[in-house]
Amino acid sequence: MNWTGFIFVASIGRWAIELTHGLGRAGLFLGEVFLQFDVLFRRPRLLIQQLYSVGVLTVLIIILSGFFVGMVLGLQGYNTLVGFGAESSLGLAVAKLLTRELGPVLTALLFTGRAGSALTAEIGLMKATEQIAALEMMAVNPVRRIIASRFFAAVLSVPLLTAMFCVVGVFGGHLVGVEMLGVDNGVFWSSMQQGVDLYDDIFGGLIKSLVFGFFIGWIALNQGYFCQPNSAGISRATTATVVTSSLAVFSLNYCLTALMFSA
Repeated sequence: MNWTGFIFVASIGRWAIELTHGLGRAGLFLGEVFLQFDVLFRRPRLLIQQLYSVGVLTVLIIILSGFFVGMVLGLQGYNTLVGFGAESSLGLAVAKLLTRELGPVLTALLFTGRAGSALTAEIGLMKATEQIAALEMMAVNPVRRIIASRFFAAVLSVPLLTAMFCVVGVFGGHLVGVEMLGVDNGVFWSSMQQGVDLYDDIFGGLIKSLVFGFFIGWIALNQGYFCQPNSAGISRATTATVVTSSLAVFSLNYCLTALMFSA
């Protein structure tokens, strides 16, 4: 084996060691966060502040995106269904696509781009300015004081934002399908009422969004907490949060869909 082969094998080994170390560190970090679960009850104000920061401030982009996605679904769905004489199923098609797939996935991606990256940058900046080190010197657990409330706020926010996305998307589809293209209003709503299942569709989509919020919060805070305390390190951590969270959402979506809807 020549030197090129040795270098290639060494690089694979180094990558495997770094990956194992990163996964182990992230697992320990998550366990420490869960140990601080009681902070939700002892200091609920911290959770409320973070729900506003990562949830309420994301509502506008969720509503606008959901409305336009619903309008596109209404237009494309009508153009597809009318060829089969099935335009009466437009409401059902829009609701199914939103609650099962597009609502949870697109909400998670938008949340990653807006709130997940902000969480990483915020924690990374705290580390760079030695605010986390100052808390440790004062015998204050930074995971309890800073991380836990942000993690649980992310987990709770994504399902709520997903519900908003789906509701607004249905009204966007209604606007195009009923008001613009002439689908009967009663047929639009009745097909949706008869075909959308509470457990398989609505609860299934909310379970997906809950899992997405869990992983997005975990990835974002882990990247920020262990990033290099400088501008380049924060930039790399923020990019890694968006890329890793997006890939995690897509892969988890397939796994959850296979588990919940394969039958």
